[in-house]
Amino acid sequence: MTGCLHATLVTAALAAAAVGAAYLKRSDVYLLTLYCVYLMATFGLNLTVGYAGQMSLGQAAFFGIGAYCAAILMKLGWSFLAVLPVAALACFVLGLALGFPALRVQHHYLAFATLGFNVLAYLVMRNEERLTGGTYGINDIPRPLLFGVDFDGHLAYFRFTLASLVVLALLLWWLLRSPWGRAFAALRDNPIRAESLGINITAYTLLAFAIGAACAGVGGVYFASLVEFIEPAPFHFSASLAMLLAVIVGGSGRFFGPVLGTAIIVLLPEALRASAAPWLRFMQTWYLAGFGIAVVALMVWLPGGLLSLPERLRRRKGPR
Repeated sequence: MTGCLHATLVTAALAAAAVGAAYLKRSDVYLLTLYCVYLMATFGLNLTVGYAGQMSLGQAAFFGIGAYCAAILMKLGWSFLAVLPVAALACFVLGLALGFPALRVQHHYLAFATLGFNVLAYLVMRNEERLTGGTYGINDIPRPLLFGVDFDGHLAYFRFTLASLVVLALLLWWLLRSPWGRAFAALRDNPIRAESLGINITAYTLLAFAIGAACAGVGGVYFASLVEFIEPAPFHFSASLAMLLAVIVGGSGRFFGPVLGTAIIVLLPEALRASAAPWLRFMQTWYLAGFGIAVVALMVWLPGGLLSLPERLRRRKGPR
């Protein structure tokens, strides 16, 4: 019942966003598009962290790899539809390679391994100027032109990104309700029992990393076309940390957790910045400190994230 309610609310929100975007300012539409782009990456991270139980701090690296694939190839004349599978496949293969440390190390050791990968990828993006443009970046990245339809306008590109996000979410929804998804959950809950049931732990661990990385790569392609200029800063390891926090705050291992968590990470700071209320402007100044305190409080009192709050309240009201 709770899942149906979440699905209904999200569907209504998507419909309202698609229709209501026509009445918003250009900057607001840009922010909504940015939210959709980051949600693609956090959906993938939720698969890796929440469903497969593998800690990752390298999602921003795959996000950046997808963005640079799009920037370089589209500047060479490749179409958007041709770039998309190339970026996804490149991140999938790198995700497989990064998944190998997960076979030997776990938890915070694995987090350090993926963090090191993110730092390495960031340094390559910043220093390999002949390929990535270094700190000068790559500009004039085109928007998609598909089947004669131009998505150059901010509203058209938002609706295109929103539709793509829905397709990606439906694919992940199907995956998580397939035998693969049940294997991921078994791997997270009890690896020893999962192995005794015949689940190939090695294969599913690698697959979780690879699919999560591919989702980030897809998001990076859309990000590059959105901003039309990329440089290394958005792919710093702090972006990986923000994506991980989005998954944890919303509800790790809950399908709609990233929807709420990414809204808090991407939309809430801008809402505070744009507010005219004095107390909200005060909150903007102390947003990062307040957010850090809130995350610590969540880990202590609500480790299941915000989406676990209704279940916890129902348990308290139930018979003792």
